[in-house]
Amino acid sequence: MDYLDFYQLQQEPFSVMPLTRFYYHSEQHDQAILRLRRAITQMRGLAVLVGDVGTGKTTLARRILDDLSEEEYEASLLVVIHADVSAGWLLKRIAAQLGVTDLPEDRMEILARLYARLHEVAEEGRKAVVLIDEAQMLRHQVLMEELRGLLNLELPEQKLVTFVLFGLPELGEIIRRDPPLAQRVAVRFRLEPFQENTTADYIAHRLSLAGRDTPIFSTDALAAIHRIAAGVPRVINVVCDNALFEGYVRRAAEVGIDVIEAVASDLDLS
Repeated sequence: MDYLDFYQLQQEPFSVMPLTRFYYHSEQHDQAILRLRRAITQMRGLAVLVGDVGTGKTTLARRILDDLSEEEYEASLLVVIHADVSAGWLLKRIAAQLGVTDLPEDRMEILARLYARLHEVAEEGRKAVVLIDEAQMLRHQVLMEELRGLLNLELPEQKLVTFVLFGLPELGEIIRRDPPLAQRVAVRFRLEPFQENTTADYIAHRLSLAGRDTPIFSTDALAAIHRIAAGVPRVINVVCDNALFEGYVRRAAEVGIDVIEAVASDLDLS
C-alpha cells in the first residue's frame, strides 16, 4: 500500500507538473483566459500575462493552447529556457513554430518566408498565434525590437500574428524599456497568489479530480498550508504532496496541522 491507496486516491493530486487536466477555475485564472482569448480571437497583436513564480502561468498557457483548435488557429507554445538567446534564434524559432520549413540563414529571407506563411494562414481563414512562456528571459533590447518588427507583419486591415507573453513581473519592465512596443500591448493581466478560501477550494478541487470527494486535511491544516505557501499554487502542491506522504507514514486518517508543520520544517518553509 502507498499513500494513494491509503487515502483512496486514483492518481497523484498534487503533482508540480503543469497538467491541464487539473486546471483550477479560480476567478482570476478564468478572467485571465477570457482577456487573453479576446486578444487572440480579435488578433490584437500583443498580450502580456505576468505573475510571481508558481502562480500558474505555464498551466494557463498550456490550457489556452489546448483550447485553440487547429481548424481556426495556427498556434504554438515557445518556451524560452535561458537568457542568452539571440535575435536570430528567436526569429528562427518563431518561424519554425508557425510552420516555416528549411529555414535559411539570411534574416531577410526568413522574414520573407514567414510573411508568406502568415499570409497563407490568413487566406485559409485561420489565425496565427505564438504563446511565449518564460518571456522575461528575452531581456535584451534587441529581442524586444525583433518582436516589435514581427508585429509589423500585417495586411491593410488585419494583423497576421498575435503574440501572448507569459513571464515574471520583471517582464513588464523589460517591455517598458521599448516604448513603441509597450504601446502595442493590447491586454495586460497579472496573476496574484490565492486568498485563503481559494486555497482550500483549490485543494478540494485537486483531491476530487484524483478521486477523493471527502476532506483529508483538517481546517487548521488548510489554514496552515495557505500561510506556509503564501497562497502560491506550486508551493501548495509541494506542501500537500509531502503532507499526504507524511500522513500515510503516520497512518493519520486526517492530516492535521502537526503534519503540515512537520513538512514545512522538513522543506525549510516554516
